Amino acid sequence: MTALARLQTTFQEYLQRLEGDAESLIADNARVDARARLSIYAQAYRLRLLEALDANYPVLHQWRGEAAFQTLGGAYIDVCPSNHYNIRYFGDQLPRFLKVVEPFCNTPELSEMAALEWALALAFDAADSPVAGAAAVAAIPVARWPQMRLKFHPAVQRLDLHSNVLAIWKAVLAQTPPPEPQSQRDPTGWLVWRQNLSPFFRSLSVDEAWALDATHRGDNFAGLCEGLCEWIDAQNVAAHAAALLQQWITDGLVTEISTGDE
Repeated sequence: MTALARLQTTFQEYLQRLEGDAESLIADNARVDARARLSIYAQAYRLRLLEALDANYPVLHQWRGEAAFQTLGGAYIDVCPSNHYNIRYFGDQLPRFLKVVEPFCNTPELSEMAALEWALALAFDAADSPVAGAAAVAAIPVARWPQMRLKFHPAVQRLDLHSNVLAIWKAVLAQTPPPEPQSQRDPTGWLVWRQNLSPFFRSLSVDEAWALDATHRGDNFAGLCEGLCEWIDAQNVAAHAAALLQQWITDGLVTEISTGDE
């Protein structure tokens, strides 16, 4: 390791964990000693990370209030230091952190609100990609439909939520009193995506949520129909799967359709 690399690593360890021998790297002066100067820099760094969390989770911040968000954010910074060169992605582990770390895991709506906001942010930031139109499906011979596979737009995100965080999210944005958190045993599937520059979301039936996940895993149209038979009778399953495909095309979710012939 070069001297510059050691200096950078030592300084980084201090900023992220407030430990190490970084004090020896800082010169004293008559007004402020090395320890104080390091402390000022470290606190400024943490404040910048808190600002990044606020930018990524504004509704969570507004919903829980300043003091609670500061506590939550400080705990997250201690456990999950920044590990990406782009601060935009700081906070990517917050939904998981809130789900498993006490005392936050005792309020499961926190994790689900964070998951919702992160999915919306990912959908908004996702790379552009041309979407497939109805003509792309019409061009595929009927005999090749069983082998048909879809590729979704990078903006497409899937969530399974047990609570009413969507209603809370809408109320906070509208600056109206949010409803009390409520949870249900079985989750509701949600789809998050983007059209042009606007994120959208909608709830999903159980069968469509499964179909989206299966398609994302790489299942072809035949496998989709076979799996959908858990909810749809065999005589109607192909038509039902085709209707789902048409809806996904209309929503702008699909970028590629292939049959393995390419």
